[in-house]
Amino acid sequence: MYDLIIVGAGPAGIFTALELLRKSCNPHKILLVEKGKPVEKRHCPKDKTGVCVNCKPTCAITTGFSGAGAFSDGKLSLSYQVGGELPDLIGEDFAQELIDYTDKIYLEFGADPKVEGVYEGPDIKDIRKRAIQAGLQLVDCPIRHLGTEKAQQLYLNIQNYLADAGVEMLFNTECENIILEDSVCKGVRLREKDGTRDVLAKQVVIATGRRGADWLEKLCAEHNIAHKPGTVDIGVRVECRNEVMEKINQVLYEGKLIGYPAPWHNKVRTFCQNPGGFVAQENYDNDLAVVNGHSFKEKKSNNTNLAILVSHNFTEPFNQPIAYAQKVGELTNMLGAGHILVQRYGDILDGKRTWAKELARTNVRPTLKDAVAGDITAAMPYRAMVNIIEFIKMMDEVVPGFASPETLLYSPELKFYSNKVKMDTDLETNIAGLHCLGDSSGWTRGLMMASVMGVLMGRKLMEKHGF
Repeated sequence: MYDLIIVGAGPAGIFTALELLRKSCNPHKILLVEKGKPVEKRHCPKDKTGVCVNCKPTCAITTGFSGAGAFSDGKLSLSYQVGGELPDLIGEDFAQELIDYTDKIYLEFGADPKVEGVYEGPDIKDIRKRAIQAGLQLVDCPIRHLGTEKAQQLYLNIQNYLADAGVEMLFNTECENIILEDSVCKGVRLREKDGTRDVLAKQVVIATGRRGADWLEKLCAEHNIAHKPGTVDIGVRVECRNEVMEKINQVLYEGKLIGYPAPWHNKVRTFCQNPGGFVAQENYDNDLAVVNGHSFKEKKSNNTNLAILVSHNFTEPFNQPIAYAQKVGELTNMLGAGHILVQRYGDILDGKRTWAKELARTNVRPTLKDAVAGDITAAMPYRAMVNIIEFIKMMDEVVPGFASPETLLYSPELKFYSNKVKMDTDLETNIAGLHCLGDSSGWTRGLMMASVMGVLMGRKLMEKHGF
């Protein structure tokens, strides 16, 4: 019998345990279950092979201690305006207070004290003016950049801290299901080499991240965990030369812009901007390959990449938004023979596919070397594609040259935040003893807000459950 079982060693799960250990006076028996590997064993063979080898049983980029976000670009957004809908649940002022508190913990474990995106002067006013003229909203958000390689050391420090404090950690272990008795969660069922094993606990926290969103959705349906279909983001990863993005990189580091292009006025936004970064591939279950971006502290490229994401909110009777996004990804993967597709923006406008020989003679050389030149419009839904094209035109008014014919678009970029679990301000679900946190819960998006939700969970366990 454990006091607490945490399923998923991403930021939400990590900071739940961390806050309990730092603030509670009582000893606790905590089990942390993680499908992937410990942080020091998370290595992508692509560094040596040059191509994705589709690792089994898990992808080192998306699973393991610290989760998927830390190994993409390692950015901490320091404003409540960025990172999901948790402020709607707990209040904006309290959310910002928790962000400031959590940021100090990151600093204690080795985060870079430098904060990006706090520049004030005429350049920021010029960018904002251009954004307003283009019909875009510029979101002010200070960024603490951990860096893909630096984040690994920081999370190793946290992992060692938890281990030294007595937290039991099971790696390479998959949670198959939860155990319910009379609508009360009593523990979890783990899948192991010799079969399954039931492990009991007083409280269970599910924090499986974007990688586990699909699994949690099925869990909610099976056990009647109150939830509603949430949002999925479908889009592309855009890559252009650093010279094009020079001013916005220097002034904002990560420019967060939101627009509602005609004719549908869906929310479209930029996300995860990586100055001098590298486009990367992530692999999800069922061999689904999706695109992301990395940004190192030391290693730099000639390009900047960022995501353009179109938010999809579905209404009755449809209730499978994650499956919908997965189908888009699968179709794109099919066209690329299992690889990420890349296409020049100008070719999209001209109604033609991109050929590999054309990529070899342009100013923008792909940083994802094994991406396959092709036609992403053959797989991308019409509504999403039109939104992306119109948003790129709007962006070009803010960043002249962004809509250059040789700008590269990689597909698919998918963010699974769906299946928003219904809970109260104490983070209680309708199932006693069960709590759902982080990106898989539908309430957060990104490292910082998921970490904040973990901190809050730790406090609530102490306040409401005597931890």
